[in-house]
Amino acid sequence: MGLFDKLFGGGKKKVSKETVETRGQHMPDLHIPVDEKFTINFKHNGGKFLYCDSIQEVFANLDNIIIENKWQDQTFFSMDKRLEDKFSKQEINFTDRPQNSEIFFTTCEHLIAQNGSILVCSNQLKERKLNELPSNVIVFATTSQMVESIGEGLKTIKKKYKNVIPANITTIKHFQPTAENSDDFLTYGSSSKNLYLLLLEDL
Repeated sequence: MGLFDKLFGGGKKKVSKETVETRGQHMPDLHIPVDEKFTINFKHNGGKFLYCDSIQEVFANLDNIIIENKWQDQTFFSMDKRLEDKFSKQEINFTDRPQNSEIFFTTCEHLIAQNGSILVCSNQLKERKLNELPSNVIVFATTSQMVESIGEGLKTIKKKYKNVIPANITTIKHFQPTAENSDDFLTYGSSSKNLYLLLLEDL
């Protein structure tokens, strides 16, 4: 079974690669499910996508990423103790100093289908800017974190955190070397990242 069959079921209509590639940036959105739209846009941005049915598959795919990039001796920069605890049985050394690492390992707030970006905030970044982080990023997320738009993601954050809305809200969007692009205020000052997404099915 192919990736899209696993994600969206074999009976749903597929959008051809040619249709996706020939549509302009400002043309109306294709009427496709939010998860499929995110996958298309995320890959178009240059992101590397690994869909996982279980946490064991997440662990296995993470091992494959490490082997593929020869990161066995690398220390992972993390600012999330819960994430470190979840992956504590993996052979990974963590550091809280980005200057000591080439890899940033993190969670996110939402996955934005509209433009294939990763919405993060101070819960993941603290006060750091994207250009202060390592150029290699591994994001662990779940399918329930997908939303249609940045606006929807911001509304969900506001509802979730109520009176203590996190600061430093931004999106990671550019996953390959490109000219700087700031098509919305949340991508201003962003920098290109070599990004892997470990996406766990939880719906």
